[in-house]
Amino acid sequence: MESSSHLSRRGLLAAAGAAALTWLPAFRVPARADTLPGFPLPLYRQAYQNWSEEITIADALTCAPNTPADVVAVANWAQANGYRVRPKGMGHNWSPILVPNGANVGKVILVDTTQHLTSVSVGSATVTAQTGVTMDALLATLESAGLGFTAIPAPGDITLGGVLAINAHGSAIPAQGESRLAGTSYGSLSNLIRSLTAVVWNGSAFTLRTFTRTDPAMKAFLAHLGRAFVTEVTLEVGANQRLRCQSRYDIQATDVFAAPATAGSNSFASLLNGCGRIEVIWFPFTTVPWIKLWSLSPTKPLLSKQVTAPYNYTFANFINQQQSDYIEQIVGGNVSVTPTFENLEMSIVGSGLITTGTWDVWGWSKNTLLYVQPTTLRIVEAGFAVLTARANIQRVVSEFYAQYVSRVNAYKAQGQYPMNGPVEIRVTGLDQPAESGVSGAVSPQLSSVRPRPDHPEWDVCVWLDMGTIPGTPQCNAFYREMEQWIFSNYTGSYATVRPEWSKAWAITNSAAWADTTMLTSTIRNAVNAGQAAGDGFDAARTTLNGYDPYRVFSNTFLDTLLP
Repeated sequence: MESSSHLSRRGLLAAAGAAALTWLPAFRVPARADTLPGFPLPLYRQAYQNWSEEITIADALTCAPNTPADVVAVANWAQANGYRVRPKGMGHNWSPILVPNGANVGKVILVDTTQHLTSVSVGSATVTAQTGVTMDALLATLESAGLGFTAIPAPGDITLGGVLAINAHGSAIPAQGESRLAGTSYGSLSNLIRSLTAVVWNGSAFTLRTFTRTDPAMKAFLAHLGRAFVTEVTLEVGANQRLRCQSRYDIQATDVFAAPATAGSNSFASLLNGCGRIEVIWFPFTTVPWIKLWSLSPTKPLLSKQVTAPYNYTFANFINQQQSDYIEQIVGGNVSVTPTFENLEMSIVGSGLITTGTWDVWGWSKNTLLYVQPTTLRIVEAGFAVLTARANIQRVVSEFYAQYVSRVNAYKAQGQYPMNGPVEIRVTGLDQPAESGVSGAVSPQLSSVRPRPDHPEWDVCVWLDMGTIPGTPQCNAFYREMEQWIFSNYTGSYATVRPEWSKAWAITNSAAWADTTMLTSTIRNAVNAGQAAGDGFDAARTTLNGYDPYRVFSNTFLDTLLP
């Protein structure tokens, strides 16, 4: 059974211009009783699309296990019958980690974890949750218990399992004078794992096995990139915190991204030092970015608006007719309207913050940190993690901005506009095992923010993301140029680069995740660099292969990345 092809530009436009862009199955019908003899659960066929709608599967066999034991039964059936199993959460992902576009899914079973594998149990300093629970549900449960995380991804309609598979993150490092709160980490959410239960091969069959944070095998499971099936995790949690989020849109991009020698009080690094939590969203061809600055604030500042629910930037979560018209022109080939479209996007931000009164909000952490909803415009993003020393942050963002603007202008000179979405820049700490709350905790081998033992001075990660509407002419060529520059620029004693696993990387002039050299060599070397012998990319691959020797939990893309 073959998947359908990429959505047409016209189809993409229809989706982008719609008010509701939530992923919904195109159909769901029961599979014939004789389709898979002996299969242990009811089956149905369902369509699947990833976040950017570039990966489309029209008719995939799917099941919804009630218990982790059901997942074991599915895995054993698949192994005996030559099938593969893909754990599916909400599908909010760009990369082909779940399933590649164009893949033959005739012998693939999607296992939907979101229907039943959603239980949550809160302890005094930990939470144990099944991996199908959404971040929305998990965070609401934690908030009611007075608990929370330091930083989280912006969307809440993602599952905990998906978050941990790709070491998802938010944006936080200690502000000047700030001390880490017990039970929290400035790294990715994967660094909070204390134990997990996965479906693994025991030599004769698949079974459930629980790994603790001190188990050497745990290193591979902490960020497994979809090469394993985790059913339950226990995470450390800390006391929930009140955050103030102030939005700035009055600072010139040239000041935010100034070279270190000329950087002033409005520079990226200076703003970050004051609060520890920043996100800069800048649209090409505009002069001012949208800057979000979160700061710890136990009591409500006088001028802040108290918020009691997330997703307060409503203006960013729908597409109006004017935006839709510009999108239609761009994907139809009239890219010259791009600068006008970008300035429209930023004007909507500025006016939206004013009309909704959300330029200065205050509340419990999740209510200020969650803001991306399914109705947000579906763009594709290329993403990279730059590890460096905190003192180098301004240099990192300044060099990136200069290169990005230079290349955008070079394309413009040729009448081309490959980038029509925002640049997004955030900063986190690294996955320091000591922040997990477990003595002797191991380090996540495949995490984008795994520390480098040979560079202990590298204590932060600058996340560089570049967005555009899928199908925009020349976008992959632009992404490839930027990726090649990023890997060549942030090197030596200055910095190092790894992919942001959920985004686009390994980019050729025609497609993402397609550069064979990147997939088989560059990324492997980047993950291995600076680690102890036998404790890097290859070790993680060996561990994951050992617990799934028949590659039941794999796909054709992962067969290349993690053979």
